[in-house]
Amino acid sequence: MSFHKKSNILKYALFATGLSGIVAEYILATLATYFLGNSVFQWTMIISIMLFSMGIGSRISKYLEVQLLKYFLLIEFSLSILTSFSAISIYFLSVFSSATGFFIYLLAIMIGILIGMEIPLVIRLNDTFEELKVNIATVMEKDYYGSFAGGLFFAFVGLPYLGLAYTPFILGSINFIVAVAVFLKLRKPFQIRGSSLISGMAFGISILLVAGFIYSKPIILYGEQVKYKDKIVYSEQSRYQKIVITQWKNNYWLFIDGNQQLSTLDEWLYHEPLVHPVMQLSELPQNVLILGGGDGCAVREVLKYREVQQITVVDIDPAMTTLGQTHPVLTEVNQNALNHPKVNIVNRDAYQFLNDSQDYFDIIIADLPDPKTVELGRLYSLEFYQLCYRILRPRGLIVTQAGSPYYATQAFQCIEKTMTAAGFQTIPLHNQVLTMGEWGWILGSKSIPKLQLKAKLLKIDFNNIETRWINNEAMNLILSFGKPIFSEKSEIEVNTLINPRLYQYYLKGNWDIY
Repeated sequence: MSFHKKSNILKYALFATGLSGIVAEYILATLATYFLGNSVFQWTMIISIMLFSMGIGSRISKYLEVQLLKYFLLIEFSLSILTSFSAISIYFLSVFSSATGFFIYLLAIMIGILIGMEIPLVIRLNDTFEELKVNIATVMEKDYYGSFAGGLFFAFVGLPYLGLAYTPFILGSINFIVAVAVFLKLRKPFQIRGSSLISGMAFGISILLVAGFIYSKPIILYGEQVKYKDKIVYSEQSRYQKIVITQWKNNYWLFIDGNQQLSTLDEWLYHEPLVHPVMQLSELPQNVLILGGGDGCAVREVLKYREVQQITVVDIDPAMTTLGQTHPVLTEVNQNALNHPKVNIVNRDAYQFLNDSQDYFDIIIADLPDPKTVELGRLYSLEFYQLCYRILRPRGLIVTQAGSPYYATQAFQCIEKTMTAAGFQTIPLHNQVLTMGEWGWILGSKSIPKLQLKAKLLKIDFNNIETRWINNEAMNLILSFGKPIFSEKSEIEVNTLINPRLYQYYLKGNWDIY
C-alpha cells in the first residue's frame, strides 16, 4: 500500500471520529438539559468541560512513546463503548441514584480526554507519510469537516429520527468501524504487538454493541417510566423537545421536557381563564393568533365564539401539533379543534413569525412554555411584546400565561412590567389549577386604560358562552390578589434580549413549596 493511501486511511478515520466526537458532546448536553434543566447553562458547561478535557487528553498523549497505533485503537474502542452506552447508562442510573448530574459530567470528562488524545496521535502516526505543514493542515481539516458533518447529522437526523436510544450507538459504531479498518490496513506497517488481543477485543465489543442496540430502547423507556409517577402511554423525542403522555385511571397528563403542560383532570381551570376574559373584552374577535397551544385546548375555547373567522396557531414543533390533531387523548380533550376549517397551523418559531408577519390580529393568546431558559425567555421579552403590539389592531388585546404569581412572584411581576414597557395597559389574573397549583396570566390592552380593565372584566356576562367553570363569580376570584404573600420588594427589571432577566427570576422561584 502506498504512503498516500495509508495517510488517507488515518485522515478518513479522523473525519469519522471528529463527527462522532462532536455528536457525543451534543448528546451529553441534551441529556444534561433533560435531566438537570437550564439548557443554556448545561450546553455551555458540557461543551466547555469537554473542550477542557480534550486539552488534558492532548497533554496525556505526549507521554505515549511507542506502539502509537495500538493506543489509538484502544482509544477508539473505549470511545465506542462510552458513547454507545452514554444515554442508556444515564437513564438506568437515574432510576437508582440522585447523582445523575455527576455521572453526566463524569462521562463528559472521560469522553473529552479520549477525544483529545486522538488528534495528536494521528498527527504523529501520519508524520511517517507527510511533511509537517501538510500533515497538520490536512489532519485538522478532516477533523473540522467531521465536526461539521456531525452537527448536521445530530440536528437533522440523529435527534429527530433516531432519538437518544439509537443515535449514541450509531456514533459508537462509527468509532468501532474506524478502529477495525485502521487495524486491518495498518497493523503490518506499524508492527502492532498483541494483534490477537486486539482482534479478540474487537469481537467482544461488536457483540456488546449489537446487544446494546437491541435493548437500548427498553432500558430508556424503563428509566423514563421511573421519572413519571404514572404509566407512560406515549413518548416521542422530536427535533425540539421530549413529548410524553402519562395515564392515571381515566385521566391523562401531557409533559414537555419533563414539565407538565396539561392534565385532562383539570385543564379547563387553566384554559378558560386564559381564553375567555380576553375574548369577552374584544368588541369583534374575528382574527385570533395563538402562540404555542399545540395541544389544541385554547383553540377549542376560542372556537366557541361565532364571530371568529380565522385562528392562526403558531407552534414551532410539528410533532406537537400533529399529536394535537391525531392522538385520541388530545383530540378528545380538544374536541378535534385543530382540524377545524377555521384553524391554520404554522410550524414556526413564534418570535420569527411575529417579526415577519404582515397580518393584523384582534387578539393574541400566548400559551407558551415557562420562561425557564434564555431562549424561552425571549418569548416574554420587551422586543417580543413590541412585535405583538405592532401586529395587533388599534383595539387589540393580548394575554399570556405568566407562571405562578406565588411560586415565582418576581418572574410574574417581570412579565407584567415588560408588557407595560411595550405599551400595553395590563392587569394580572390568577387561578388555582389543581394539578399545577396557583397559576397566573397577564392580560394587556392597546386601548382600554388600566383602571377600566378590571371594571370591564367584572361586567362580563358569561351566560352567552358554554364553559365548565368560569363565570361572573369566578371573575371576582381571578382578579382578586389580596395583600402580597411574599415580601419580594426588590426592583424588578424589564426582560430584554440584551438583558435576559426573566429566566433568572423564574429559576429563583419557590417551586418546592407546592
